[in-house]
Amino acid sequence: MVTEVGGTPRADRVGATRLRLLTAAERLFAEQGLYAVSNRQISAAAGQGNNAAVGYHFGTKADLVRAVVRRHTAPIEALRRAMVEEVADPTDLRAWVDCLVRPVAAHLASLGGPTWFARFSAQVVTDPAFRGVVAEESLAEPSLLHVLDALRECLPDLPADVLADRAHMVRHLVVHVFAERERALAEGGDTPRSTWDEAATGLVDAITGLWTAPPGGVVAGAPD
Repeated sequence: MVTEVGGTPRADRVGATRLRLLTAAERLFAEQGLYAVSNRQISAAAGQGNNAAVGYHFGTKADLVRAVVRRHTAPIEALRRAMVEEVADPTDLRAWVDCLVRPVAAHLASLGGPTWFARFSAQVVTDPAFRGVVAEESLAEPSLLHVLDALRECLPDLPADVLADRAHMVRHLVVHVFAERERALAEGGDTPRSTWDEAATGLVDAITGLWTAPPGGVVAGAPD
């Protein structure tokens, strides 16, 4: 018979259950979308007979999504903070794009395979009801705010509407390029780059080019 001292064995069991639920939710949300997955399905995938386990441990679906995001933001923040400290030239646009992109790629690489976080992120940011969760959690990280501020200082002198348009494109590129690579790896398909680091290099090239390209004309819908 195991005697619980200070509640530690029970706390360990609770922590293990939460982790299984988080992993199951991340995978199912990544593969099927947020609205297609029920708490019952998550509980079953996590090996929990109690269908109320998700609600008991996390509360609402938004709380569960936030918990999945937080599981990854801390290690990404640590990687980004280390990169920021290594930036030698604060006017080097590409260096700051590196700091934006490479920590995410390095984190995904560190997880081994298969991974689901990139596809999970893509599902969340395309869902109006939940995309604010990712934005709130990401923008709570000091190193990311530092990188975004530094990027703004390095950007070329472009019209405000062009800058806003390109910022929107960059956000989608960072999320969806990695999500497509993750999907291809999970399905055993071909990928343009053989490693996450090489994929990050290609994405950094594209984003740097996007920011520095001269505008070709007036953005549709922009005021005269």
